[in-house]
Amino acid sequence: MARPLTLFILPAADQAALENFTHTGRRSVRAVRRAQALLALATGMGQQAAGKAVGLSRQAVSQLRRRYEAAGWQAALAEAPRSGGPRRFDGSQRAALTALACTPAPVGHSRWTLRLLADKAVELCLVDTISHETVSQVLKKTNCSLTASSTGAWGQ
Repeated sequence: MARPLTLFILPAADQAALENFTHTGRRSVRAVRRAQALLALATGMGQQAAGKAVGLSRQAVSQLRRRYEAAGWQAALAEAPRSGGPRRFDGSQRAALTALACTPAPVGHSRWTLRLLADKAVELCLVDTISHETVSQVLKKTNCSLTASSTGAWGQ
């Protein structure tokens, strides 16, 4: 048997603020959808219907409602910090690694490999430890190609 529907009461001030939030300014799509879901709940829709109307799952609407009831609409719409470790490279270290990849390959090698770059980054004290996969992710964000015949370095 389904649970009885508990009414979601949205104070007039919060409703006006959420409507203003959805109609003005540049906002992330996620935040606008969350605001629209709260407004849909306030009209008497169930969590499933409100989620379907704005493109969220029922579980997401349920969590959103709990966050609103606990801390208010601003906290409910805000992004929570993502899990995971901190970045290995900051901006200057990324630039140094990209510049290193654009230099001529070391003696005995025809081109830089990801493992060679990872080893050289540790050798140059850019970072304590780094994997070739992380080097790949850093270089993926640039136009530097390790497989091109010329990496862009002068004098090749």
